[in-house]
Amino acid sequence: MNRKQKKVLTRVIIALVLLVAVSVIDRFAEPAWYVQLILYLLPYFVIGYDILIKAFKGIINGQVLDENFLMAVATVGAMALGEYREGSAVMLFYQIGELFQSIAVGKSRKNIAALMDIRPDCAFVETDDGVEECDPDDVEIGSIIVVKPGEKIPIDGEIIEGDTTLNTAALTGESMPVDAIRGDAVQSGSINLTSPIRVRTTKPFGESTVSKILELVESSGERKSKSENFITKFARYYTPAVCISALLLGLGVPLVRVLSGSSAMLGEWVSRALTFLVISCPCALVISIPLSFFAAIGGAGSEGILIKGSNFIETLSKTKYVVFDKTGTMTKGVFEVVGIHHSMIEEEKLLELAAIAEQSSNHPIAKSIVKACRSLPDSSRLTRVSELAGEGICAVIDGADVFVGNDKLMKRAGAQLQECHSAGTIIHIARGSEYLGHIVVADVLKKDAPEAVKKLYEAGVSQTVMLTGDGERAAEAAAKELGIDKLYSRLLPEDKVARVEELLAQKPAGSSLAFVGDGINDAPVLTRADIGIAMGALGSDAAIEAADVVLMDDNPLKISKAIRLSRRCMRIVYENIVFAIGIKLICLALGALGIANMWIAIFADVGVMVLAVLNAVRMLKREK
Repeated sequence: MNRKQKKVLTRVIIALVLLVAVSVIDRFAEPAWYVQLILYLLPYFVIGYDILIKAFKGIINGQVLDENFLMAVATVGAMALGEYREGSAVMLFYQIGELFQSIAVGKSRKNIAALMDIRPDCAFVETDDGVEECDPDDVEIGSIIVVKPGEKIPIDGEIIEGDTTLNTAALTGESMPVDAIRGDAVQSGSINLTSPIRVRTTKPFGESTVSKILELVESSGERKSKSENFITKFARYYTPAVCISALLLGLGVPLVRVLSGSSAMLGEWVSRALTFLVISCPCALVISIPLSFFAAIGGAGSEGILIKGSNFIETLSKTKYVVFDKTGTMTKGVFEVVGIHHSMIEEEKLLELAAIAEQSSNHPIAKSIVKACRSLPDSSRLTRVSELAGEGICAVIDGADVFVGNDKLMKRAGAQLQECHSAGTIIHIARGSEYLGHIVVADVLKKDAPEAVKKLYEAGVSQTVMLTGDGERAAEAAAKELGIDKLYSRLLPEDKVARVEELLAQKPAGSSLAFVGDGINDAPVLTRADIGIAMGALGSDAAIEAADVVLMDDNPLKISKAIRLSRRCMRIVYENIVFAIGIKLICLALGALGIANMWIAIFADVGVMVLAVLNAVRMLKREK
């Protein structure tokens, strides 16, 4: 609780004690009306002086019809009609409701503040004169920065010295520490936990991860949902309407009664009008709806899911179709050896032969074979090596010709190869004309990818689609393992846009299509889809910029989590709209008919607001 909230709480306690004391005096001493008025004005002004001041300033500034004005008119009117206790109680309970709302908003803001807290205060840069403290904005690309244990990494870069463990919870929402060694890329906002490291910066601070997160969070409030825009427009017309209705109720009805020959009953109808005003205050809607979205954005941020605005929460909640890019989204985006088949020699020796031949190549497949070899390839066994474009490598190892490549190279060597039905790139190995076996290299699926697709169906998604530039065999194998409904393979970037256009035209009205991607070539598709989801940690800047939702740790399980969160948010929003408007209309009718008194009016205003805010605060509960 901040200082302002503590001050209001103190006033609430003082006013409550005074009101109870005055009520006791009023009941047993039965003082004159003017003494009663003076006594009840004490708690009234203690708790309500700021509301009266705001109402007065609103009148001066031309912003008359707001909640402060309604409260001021209603309570002052109640006092004028002799309803002293009711007038003071209305103001007291209104302030209690405002305090409660302030605490709820403050709680949701803490999640946003936690994200803002990831901004580093300084960077320690190596110079010719030693290590100097600098503002992160002033650090150039290629600078060497020193990060000690307990400090935040200020700028994205690459570790050039030292091994450590990083806390990336502020970025990804995951509490498990991550090991980082020399050569690893590190992101700003991560906290160094164990050992000092030296980092070479790869981006200016303005383009680093922490800056992008802060920019996304700060701009999220600018994009309002249809529900928020509806409430804004509703309040704009609703408040003048109820003020006019109250005026007609308090003065118009007595006038009609006089003209018809009946008693005016002015006091009775003015009392009804004042009760009507208290009931009409639209606090529950005006406060709880934006609070629901604000809490959802903050809660998602703490989970490592950045949503760029409440309008995207609304669109995301309608997601029925999810389209995936394959490489880097559902797969790791790196080649790995996934199988060794038909080996005529020990599998480890077959892998070693291929690694010796491939060790000087920079091709990703060659690197994956060298990496898979348990022992470091012995280059002294290699006499000669030559690369045959489009076929593979011919090398002399231990004095014998060794061929490592595709089926064309096997034909050149005169070796009778064995066909492989596994998905992936097949690397055949022959020694002379003797076929030794083959290695299967593939871009493997992420560990959580199949579970992520299953969770999407559980979250209410109707269909999943995968778009990839890979060949049919590899794409079909991945789609089958993932449980994807539809597959389109051998696609160029422009083909992906065309496929998404087709899917958008086919989907039913009122449903949304989400596209999930990570590469720079995915940016056009992310923009074209109803909702674009970028895998942020490894994703390109272009993809993150084009997306509406960014997953900071590339975990596909968070796609379904984001959809469930958005649906929970919209459910709470609709509950609050129906509940608040429904209770208001019932109580307004009761107030106009003289059935509802000031105490029912207090419930209709403060009680409904408290219940709606309590409902909205449920969005702060973390998704499981």
